[in-house]
Amino acid sequence: MEKIDIKSLEYLSLIENIGNLGENKFRADQIYDWIHNKNIVSFSDMTNISKMLKEKLKKNYYINNITIDKKLISEIDGTVKYLYKLIDNNFIETVVMKYKYGNTICVSSQVGCKMGCNFCASTIDGYMRNLNTSEILDQIYKTEENLGEKITNIVMMGIGEPLDNFNNVVNFINMISDKNGRNIGKRNITLSTCGIVDKINKLAEFKFPITLAISLHAPNDYIRSKTMPINKIWNIEELLNSCYNYYYKTGRRISFEYAVINDINDSVVHALELSKKLSKFDCHVNLIPVNKIAERDYNSSKNNVSRFKDILEKNKIKCTIRRSLGADINAACGQLRREKSNL
Repeated sequence: MEKIDIKSLEYLSLIENIGNLGENKFRADQIYDWIHNKNIVSFSDMTNISKMLKEKLKKNYYINNITIDKKLISEIDGTVKYLYKLIDNNFIETVVMKYKYGNTICVSSQVGCKMGCNFCASTIDGYMRNLNTSEILDQIYKTEENLGEKITNIVMMGIGEPLDNFNNVVNFINMISDKNGRNIGKRNITLSTCGIVDKINKLAEFKFPITLAISLHAPNDYIRSKTMPINKIWNIEELLNSCYNYYYKTGRRISFEYAVINDINDSVVHALELSKKLSKFDCHVNLIPVNKIAERDYNSSKNNVSRFKDILEKNKIKCTIRRSLGADINAACGQLRREKSNL
């Protein structure tokens, strides 16, 4: 019989599983606390659990743990990047950005990425597999333990497309916000997607009070299809319709991510075109000066980004120019990779 990843079991599922072992609910409470609050790595570490129950647990379950392989700290802004090693010897990267209001963690959801956005390093080395719920959770658990500080906000903008790992990501959102665990409010979670329309519509049915961030990066289908292959499956009109549906179902304002790239999507015409497309939205646009990756010759002009922002604001589109944090350690937006060689 294949052992079950116990760290990936939601609270009620764990109660049911422990009940099937002939144990009472309070034992499930103890086990959940050991795993999700005390961050133990072995059943042997559970000091208030009987030897017999420990043996049952070892026989039927395993505790999935990731480990820190390397850690880098930006000399410019204090951003911290972790290279985490998974139990199958794959690697992912996780980033912590420190703000006045608290610590924001950028977690990965897959080993690599299959979406093929050509300004993003995460997709260059290819896709290996989805992360288990436990591996997404552990990025927060192990990071908090190492930093000795609490994580207050979560952005699912690391390696991978979260909605391509739908079930594990939904499970993660439920578990990280569970009052029996870390109890990080759903309103403090942002999920970024390149635009998998059917999964956006599916996510809307959960009515999570999270922030949905759409990686748009282009004002029209011609540019978006050249830079983001997903647009050949679901075009901008279909994507925006799913955003309307998401807003209608959840009441949550949509964020749009727009990496500004010289001579690709940064002209006055592009800004006006984007303004028109988003004019009926209750939304916010994050303008991102494109970050350098070794395999691409993309650049971003500060003047063009500022001009783009001015045009959007004149057309009543709320927007912000995002600061590029951790660029000196390849920790900025679009720079994360699954390969150990990046560090």
